[in-house]
Amino acid sequence: MSDQIEIMVRRAVAADIPGLVECSAGLFAEDAGTRDDTVNVDWPREHGPDRFAQTIQEPDRLVLVADRGGVIVGYLTGVVAEPSPMRLVKIATLVSMFVRPELRGSGLGARLADAFFAWSKEHGAAKAEVTAYAGNSAAINFYERSGFRPLSVTLEHPL
Repeated sequence: MSDQIEIMVRRAVAADIPGLVECSAGLFAEDAGTRDDTVNVDWPREHGPDRFAQTIQEPDRLVLVADRGGVIVGYLTGVVAEPSPMRLVKIATLVSMFVRPELRGSGLGARLADAFFAWSKEHGAAKAEVTAYAGNSAAINFYERSGFRPLSVTLEHPL
């Protein structure tokens, strides 16, 4: 193990934006790009730098990176929403998550999810939620192993 570089999970900083954009582009290409023809798979490269720069600064948002020797090999973004008349408690949403394919199954995804859960609790969230494409059984299985349970199903009808 001494010849392997340790992967650090930490809050993102501005210098991480290029790596975040690359990981986000990987997520879009692999997930939405193969499952939803209405998604602009170029969005991460076109809008990601500005969006990540803004998101990193927002106190109710989380941007984590998995840093292996200065190379971003995964990330997670999340947000906490305040209670509302419809949703009576704070809800933490895991917005997006990506781990490079060669590191899947290494426990890195679980480390990112655990850091998200800890951050969510620190911000007073009572529940956490995540959305995954119905056809992405690997993501659904990962999220279920992480403690998420199905709550609703979104159905789509092309017009």
